[in-house]
Amino acid sequence: MSDHPMPASIDETIALLGDHDYIAGRALATVLFLALKMKRPLFLEGEAGVGKTEIAKVLSKALARPLIRLQCYEGLDVASAVYEWNYPAQMLEIRLSEAAGTTDRTRIESDIFSQRYLIRRPVLQAMAQEGDRAPVFLIDELDRTDEAFEAFLLEVLSDFQVTIPELGTIRASEPPIVIITTNRTREIHDALKRRCLYHWLDYPDAAQELSIIRRKVPGCNEDLSRQIVAYVQKLRTLDLFKNPGVAETIDWATALTELDRLALDPETISDTLGALLKYQDDIARIQGGEGAKALAEVKAELLVAV
Repeated sequence: MSDHPMPASIDETIALLGDHDYIAGRALATVLFLALKMKRPLFLEGEAGVGKTEIAKVLSKALARPLIRLQCYEGLDVASAVYEWNYPAQMLEIRLSEAAGTTDRTRIESDIFSQRYLIRRPVLQAMAQEGDRAPVFLIDELDRTDEAFEAFLLEVLSDFQVTIPELGTIRASEPPIVIITTNRTREIHDALKRRCLYHWLDYPDAAQELSIIRRKVPGCNEDLSRQIVAYVQKLRTLDLFKNPGVAETIDWATALTELDRLALDPETISDTLGALLKYQDDIARIQGGEGAKALAEVKAELLVAV
């Protein structure tokens, strides 16, 4: 896998993402270009399903770099995120050494606390990547962790290093390309944000979302694509419990294409809402009359546009 050169401008960044079917606005492309140029982590905040995680995946493909993903969750600790020792193998080595008559405790300790018995988790994998082709390191949904883990990340993001008491400090020969995402279920501490460049990733406008559908679901009829985008944009104005993201728009367009639909109608919408909305209260609300009203408004607006 050959290494792709970094984009040399904002326009090249837009083109690089576009070549891999990611439609990026200029503001996003600008902050991404600067993060790559300045070798700073990029902190992406926004609603679920707007394409934050996808940026890291696309960068990995576009730049031909390994993707290392740390999926965050409540209770995430150093053993799961950074490293742990292979205790069963260490115990076996101790017993074999004892059986062989080895009594030098310092030598045994040196053997069992070596790289051979070290299990590398995502953070250490990202720091200890060999060569000059630094990986793309995705820290996904950081807001799911607690403040203690945030504090640990400060060393990682400040100096791109990890300290292991038994081995010492492991530094990245080349800083990884770090993408941090959060759905803003809680605020992230300013100390961590200061180490990053920041961007709020919002829902796309209608034109951008239509471009995304054309790229991601090429088999979708043009008229249906326009109706889907207009309808989803309308739903996002209704203050639902969970607005549909771009990922859901793509899923819905794919589902309707698989069903050979050429246009939206109330029955089709009702039957396929599970691909678009993920909460029963929202589905019941749309099936209860607001969906038909929204569809009528969408068709009237599209007719006027034509």
